[in-house]
Amino acid sequence: MSAIFIMVGASLIIAVGFLIAFIWSVKSGQYEDDYTPSVRMLFDNTTTQEEKTEITTNKTKKTK
Repeated sequence: MSAIFIMVGASLIIAVGFLIAFIWSVKSGQYEDDYTPSVRMLFDNTTTQEEKTEITTNKTKKTK
């Protein structure tokens, strides 16, 4: 029976910790911008392979 009291107490302490972290993140502005993440993929159109090609092309142009 005492183990139940310890577990309930520990879970309440953890829950209060998560609540404090959530309130802190809301007050510090973590959830302010909800538009940009949804459209970020529309503006990022270069892939890693294309970036590598651009880098090597620029290096060869500079050495000539």
